[in-house]
Amino acid sequence: MSRSIVTMGLVLIALGAAVPPVARAQFRATDGVTINEVGDPQYSTFSLCAIDPVTGQSGAAVTTRVPFVGRAVPWVRAGVGAVCTQASTVVEYGLKGLDLMAQGVGPMDAIAQLLATDDGRESRQLGMIDMQGRAAAHTGKNNGNWAGSRQGLHYTVQANIMVGPEVVEAVATTFEATEGTDMPLAERMILALEAGQAKGGDRRWGNLQSAAIKIADPNNPGRGGDYIALAIEVGEHPEPVGEMKRIYYTTARRLGYRTFSRVEGPDVIELKRMLHAVGYWRPSLAVFPEPPSIDTQRNQELRKTDPEAFQTLQAEQRRAAQDYQRQYAQYDEETVSAVDKFRDDKGLTYAGNPPGLVDDRLVTALKAVYLEKRRQK
Repeated sequence: MSRSIVTMGLVLIALGAAVPPVARAQFRATDGVTINEVGDPQYSTFSLCAIDPVTGQSGAAVTTRVPFVGRAVPWVRAGVGAVCTQASTVVEYGLKGLDLMAQGVGPMDAIAQLLATDDGRESRQLGMIDMQGRAAAHTGKNNGNWAGSRQGLHYTVQANIMVGPEVVEAVATTFEATEGTDMPLAERMILALEAGQAKGGDRRWGNLQSAAIKIADPNNPGRGGDYIALAIEVGEHPEPVGEMKRIYYTTARRLGYRTFSRVEGPDVIELKRMLHAVGYWRPSLAVFPEPPSIDTQRNQELRKTDPEAFQTLQAEQRRAAQDYQRQYAQYDEETVSAVDKFRDDKGLTYAGNPPGLVDDRLVTALKAVYLEKRRQK
């Protein structure tokens, strides 16, 4: 059987039969991963294979302490299921596992067939799930501690060289907790991996970490007709799962990817002041009004001499300040229109820009026009 075992190329060629097993166990591949006594790199990993029977999606998500894990471990196929092949990884088990499940072979039997003639099966780890929700995993006896798996409703999670079983438990418990919530499968899986990472994850955590997720959807042909609806790979990052979550939330515009509130403040006043000065916001307004002033000394004197009049004055000042804020400190539709007009006139409008975009380009161009206008006075 031809296998594409994940290695670091020439590093393993150098580890010939002449090298004693004890010495050979001390070698590391160029990415820093330990190479075991038979010359296989020990890629510690925890992963999750899952399905959503409501949407028909299948997903594979993974993180590990080596770069570019998405190239080898996670495999999905629309209408079929998901596979994760890890530890001493045989990359071909991904496609072959999906092929077997596509033929109706259950995950447990598919794993047995894949490993039947594999002399290195005790160094392998596999997780598989089909669209019927049947899930299975194999953890070879030679996998580094801690190693194991757990299967549950619509998922299987598997791990090797972990800080302990709490990693798998955290992934499984978190995934189970979101069942039936209508949360997208991708988000459920990322949050589950995040929970596992929070428990410590790979016990060698901290060097060249990566993460990846793939989601197959029979109702979404994807960008290339492969029905891969989502594919995120964080090739290397100090916090790969967190970065994968950020990318997912940002690109999917999921609630939580940004903080926001009603936009108002002194920067909006400054924006309006500049737009007014260059003729884009309320040009009929002769002078841009200053905020209401407060005579602090008079207020203090009035508080001592006439408390009732002081209270009345304070209420008036408060109303004036609120009116000013409402008129000049809120980023309203009138101002959005002025910004868009300025962007159009200055050639700053680009496909995909949201209405009223105030970015560095806009601020730089507006300041230049505003300052030139001020210099001319």
